[in-house]
Amino acid sequence: MQGRNMILIGVAVVLGLVAVLLANSYFSGVQERQAKLAREQQLNQIVVATKELPFGTLLNDQNVRLANWPSNSIPDGSFTSIADAIGKGNATLRSIVAGEPVLASKLSSRPTLSANLPTGQYAVAVPISAVAAAGGFIRPGDTVDVLLTRKIPGDGASTDDKMTDVVLSTVPVLAIDVDASEKSTEPTAAGKTATLQVDTLGAQKLALAQQLGVLSLALRNATDQTVTAASTVLPNQLTARKIYIASRESRAPSAPATPISRSVMSPATSAPRRSGPMMTIFRGSEPSQYEVQRGY
Repeated sequence: MQGRNMILIGVAVVLGLVAVLLANSYFSGVQERQAKLAREQQLNQIVVATKELPFGTLLNDQNVRLANWPSNSIPDGSFTSIADAIGKGNATLRSIVAGEPVLASKLSSRPTLSANLPTGQYAVAVPISAVAAAGGFIRPGDTVDVLLTRKIPGDGASTDDKMTDVVLSTVPVLAIDVDASEKSTEPTAAGKTATLQVDTLGAQKLALAQQLGVLSLALRNATDQTVTAASTVLPNQLTARKIYIASRESRAPSAPATPISRSVMSPATSAPRRSGPMMTIFRGSEPSQYEVQRGY
C-alpha cells in the first residue's frame, strides 16, 4: 500500500513539472510572438493611459501601461518606460483619455494652472454671474467673447445713456471659480469668477474694463475661431423706430385753450341740437351743461 502511494506521489510531481514547463513555454511563446510582431510591424512600446485621467491625476503603475505603437507615428514626448512616466510624482496638466499616449507636455510634478499656460499668455479672473455667463453653461475649455456695458462718456450723458462694446474675441476659458476640468459639462448657477487666457494687451483691457462697467461673456461655437469685428451698440439700435422724449424745458408752449361757452340752458327751454361734446358742471346739487367748442 505504501509503495502505491509513493507511485501516486511521483506521478503527481511529474505532472506538475510538465504543467510548469508547458506554462513557461506558452508564455515564452506569447512574448516571442509579440516581439516578433513588433519587429515585423516596426512597433515600439510606449506608455499609454489605462483609463481616463482628469486634470491633476497622479500617475502610477495602475493607471498607465506599455502598449505597442507604430514607430513612424510615435508622438513627441512619449515615454518608453513606466518608471520614467511616473517620475517623481508626475500628474496630468490636461485630461488624458484611455489608450492615449502619455506625453511629457501633459505632465508636471506641480499640476497647477500656471504650468498649463502657454508662453506669453496670462490667466485673468473676471467677476461674473449666471446671467452674465450664458446662464451658467460656460465651462472650462469653452471659447467666449467679452462684452463691456458702460455709460456713454460725456458731460451730457445721463445714467440711462449706455453702450456695449466687444472688448475681446475668441478668448479661452481656463476655469470657472476653482473648477479647471475640461470634462465638466453641467451648468453652474453659483459661478462668481471666470479665469480667461489672454495676452498682455488682453490682460490690460480686462483690468480696465472691470473698472468702467459690467462684463458679460458670450459663448461661442467650439469650432468657430473667427475674430468678432469691433463694434459698439447704442440704445437707439435696440428699437425699430426712433423714439425720443424731449425735456420739459425744451417742449414748445401749447396753444391757448379755446374759452368754454358759459351760456346756461334753461330747463324750460327746449335744448337745441348739439353737435359737439358736452360738459356738465355741478354747483351744489344743481347741474349745468355746457357745450365744448372745438379750437381747431
